Order: sequence, then C-alpha cells, then structure tokens
Amino acid sequence: MLSSFDLEMKDVMRNSKSLGSSLIPVGAQAFALSPGSLGSIDAYIQAVNRVPMLTPDEELQLARDLRDTGNIDAAGRLVMSHLRLVVAVARNYLGYGLAHADLIQEGNIGLMKAVKRFDPERGVRLVSFALHWIKAEIHEFVLKNWRLVKLATTKAQRKLFFNLRSMKQGSGTMSQEQVGNIARELKVKPSEVSEMETRLSGGDIAMEGRIDDGEEEFAPIAYLADAESEPTQVLQRREYDILQTDGVRAALDELDARSKRIVEARWLNENKDGEVGTSTLHDLAQEFGVSAERIRQIEAKALQRMRSALVEYA
Repeated sequence: MLSSFDLEMKDVMRNSKSLGSSLIPVGAQAFALSPGSLGSIDAYIQAVNRVPMLTPDEELQLARDLRDTGNIDAAGRLVMSHLRLVVAVARNYLGYGLAHADLIQEGNIGLMKAVKRFDPERGVRLVSFALHWIKAEIHEFVLKNWRLVKLATTKAQRKLFFNLRSMKQGSGTMSQEQVGNIARELKVKPSEVSEMETRLSGGDIAMEGRIDDGEEEFAPIAYLADAESEPTQVLQRREYDILQTDGVRAALDELDARSKRIVEARWLNENKDGEVGTSTLHDLAQEFGVSAERIRQIEAKALQRMRSALVEYA
C-alpha cells in the first residue's frame, strides 16, 4: 500500500514538469515557489535563498521523523531547505541551451526522490546524498531534450556527453593525440570519443522549410530519394510479381498430380476465413492412404523441384 508521501511524490512527478506552474504542496510545506507565482526565475531564486538552512541536529530529527512516522511536514522542511542547492547545480547545465527554470524543476524532482530515500543513520548529510539524485534527474532531462535524436544511450556515451566539451581544446576537430588522451582519462574507446565529437558538432535540421515573407526556405525533405519510384526498384517489384504468379504456376506444372495437390493444400489454397495452407500432414495422409511422414517427404521433394524450376524461370 502506498504511503501518503509516495502519493504526494507521484503527483509531483506527474504534474511538475515546468516551473511555469507552482509545485505540488507536500504536507504543510506548500512548495508554491515558482516563477508562475513569484513572477520570474530571479524572484524564485531570491525566494529559495531566503529559506533558512537546517542545522545538523534539525536535519537529523526531521529525517528520523519522516522515516519513522511518514511526517509530510518534515519532508517539506527538508526539501525547502535544499532548494538553493538545486538552483546551484542547475546553473552548471545552462550551456546546453535549455531553460534554467526547466532544469531547476527537474532537479527539484531529484531532490524529492533523495529526501524519500535518505537514511539519517548513515552519518551523511542530506546535501551530499541529494547531489547524486539532483544531477541524475537533470542529466536525464538534458539527454532527452537537447536534440530530437538521442545522443547518449550507453554509459560511455553519457560520460563523454557531459565531459567532452570541457576537455576539448579549441573549436576545431581534435587530433588523434587529443582523442587518445581523452579516451584514457575517461576510460573509453578512442572511436567513441571521435563519434561523440561528431555528434556534438552536428545539429538538428528541419525537414520541412519555413515560409518567411511569402518565400519558402530550403526544405531537405523535398530532395530525399523516393525508393518506390526508382527505376530499378520498379523493375524488381514487377519481376517479383511475375515470379509470384506465372513463375509459381509454371513450377506447379512440373509436378505430378499428387505432389501438386499436396503443395497446393499445404501452401496455396485458402479456406473461407482467408487462411492459407490450413491442411495438415495427417489430413493429407488420410486422403491418400499413406503415412504423414510419407506426405512430408513428398512435400519436401516437390518444393525442391519447384525451387529449381523458379530459378530457371527467373
């Protein structure tokens, strides 16, 4: 059964996708600090910086109260006192071109997850424990929204995504020596370093051109090859269709009556429901008065003869 804190957390994850709307209240501590309620991101930052920090003893008491009794007010105070940490962490990811408010919101979700899982008896302050959860949530948001196409799906790619730009010297293409040095430092393959450099240097291109002042811009989609109308593809489809009809008919004519009947019943004939080849080996064995194994042998030999005939026909 979900606790009240779990239910509050589920609401936050579902509804708090941007700082444009106030955070969902958690217990008595209403997380109503957002640009939506305060007017701007600057006002939000000023507000969270005014929230008093907790002493080690206060933090320990609140964490124990949350763990032992599920006190939502205690969770609220723990989260509120660490919102400034989220702002500081989110500021480090502004270089990816995403809204500061969105980064903060995702970090806040990570902070709430950390509060829920925090164990006060391990002798670690919440700030140290929450840092991992805040960064993980922001990392996931950046990877999903920085480009239309995912850039980092493996552990090595994620490591390169968040470190390569700061480690790269200059704006030009890296030399083999630079690639090797970065690969050794991050413990990844040189080929992965070169691949990520190529990915980061590229960008998304709109496939459909925009219309500006009555004139349509360059639209790459108009220059994509249409394989369906390519001449060789048209000829190949036409030959395949002929092979499926005239070729199969000619191959069937190479068989004796019994073999032809077995192949048609097993592979070509349709029943009233449109299903093809519904006759079983046992059905045909009863029809011809032989064993099912004998029908299988006849079928295999007939199919082999048909394959040979189709090769000659083509």
